[in-house]
Amino acid sequence: MSKRGWILFLALSLIWGLPYLMIRVALREVDPGTLIFFRTVPAALLILPWAAWTGRLTPLKKHVGWLLIYTVVEFGIPWLLMTEAERHLSSSLTALLVACVPLLAVVIYHFTTARERFGPRRITGLLLGAFGVGCVVGLSIQGTSWIGVVLMVGCVIGYTVGPLIISTRLAHLPGPGVVGASIGLVALAYLPFGVTHLPSHMSLTVIGAVLVLSLVCTLAGFLIFFSLIVEVGPSRMTVVTYINPAVAILLGVVLLNEQFTIGMIIGFPLIVLGSILATSQSVSIEKPLQSPAE
Repeated sequence: MSKRGWILFLALSLIWGLPYLMIRVALREVDPGTLIFFRTVPAALLILPWAAWTGRLTPLKKHVGWLLIYTVVEFGIPWLLMTEAERHLSSSLTALLVACVPLLAVVIYHFTTARERFGPRRITGLLLGAFGVGCVVGLSIQGTSWIGVVLMVGCVIGYTVGPLIISTRLAHLPGPGVVGASIGLVALAYLPFGVTHLPSHMSLTVIGAVLVLSLVCTLAGFLIFFSLIVEVGPSRMTVVTYINPAVAILLGVVLLNEQFTIGMIIGFPLIVLGSILATSQSVSIEKPLQSPAE
């Protein structure tokens, strides 16, 4: 990857290690649907007026259909599933399950782009990664509900398909316009639930968690997310989920006193190694996409 690609990669990896803890803190006083509303409104109010003023929304008019599909796949459904799953899973286990995204990406991208091909290295990586996830889930079941795991499966599928839609259908559009429109649509969709399920009280800790989710994890995170896909392609972009679990585990153990289990110790390195091998370059090398003018 280029120097810019590595900077974007590291920044997004660190930023997207935060939501698992922030969601868990916010759910103490806020319903899942309301949290999504709170998460999107501040970000939308900041970026949409600027995107409209600078003309970054105008090019989206011819691509409303794909924009809606992307919004549902990347934001609308996965966020609700993950937020609800956080009620049943630890923040560290949630992050580790998200690390399955590169594994699923290899399979989906192989059948949807001619540049993605399997080789012995990728097959080995898929097997190692799958075994790692099995270790994590199977050896850390105390306090874990399989309902949460099922919800996270849906989330992982959404997070895998979303980057593919951007790279194949929306990459030529202004990133701030796509991100702003998507966040705004999610805020509008959750408006009825949000305003009818407002919490009776929100502590400063929860307010802080919501603001971090909105301004850092959502607004800044998805602007970097779009740029990273354009810079290095969708399959390499999903590798950010290697570092996310490490950040989430560290925060969960240090701040929430979550247990660092044997399953995590065994499974996490296998997931990392397997995902790296599974998304490595083979005979056909995926070329970075041209960066659109912003």
